[in-house]
Amino acid sequence: MAEVQREFVMIKPDGVARGLVGEIIRRIEAKGLKIVALEMKTLDRETAEELYAEHKDKPFFEDLVEYVTSGPVVAMVVEGGDAVKAVRNLIGATDPVEATPGSIRGDFALDIGRNVVHAADSPEAAEREIKVVFGDDLKIHEYERCDEAWLYER
Repeated sequence: MAEVQREFVMIKPDGVARGLVGEIIRRIEAKGLKIVALEMKTLDRETAEELYAEHKDKPFFEDLVEYVTSGPVVAMVVEGGDAVKAVRNLIGATDPVEATPGSIRGDFALDIGRNVVHAADSPEAAEREIKVVFGDDLKIHEYERCDEAWLYER
């Protein structure tokens, strides 16, 4: 069985405004991943800057922060075997025109600046981003999916 990991996923304001929340959650769950924390919220500037701190010196940083704070997002913690890699493949390349058809970005986005969804790119980044967005209020819900015996070879 693959290592069970937690991944941070955030449906960005364009994904929320376009009514894609249900479809994105459906795809995550259909893959076999568990959503163990979920919250709709509007990020404040400080949180957005901390979330995207690695891009602080890049020319798109200001636009990114303004965009991600422009409306509500849906933040989640997703759990499963190799969850980070599984989610990254599910959402597709950062630039939607390079994203594979069938991926979330490949199916629902055209512009890198409006690419519908964010996910951490490593287990370490996921841990940091979960803390940044959920803070001390994080409540992880432990449960077993009824199909786990069919999802993982044991």
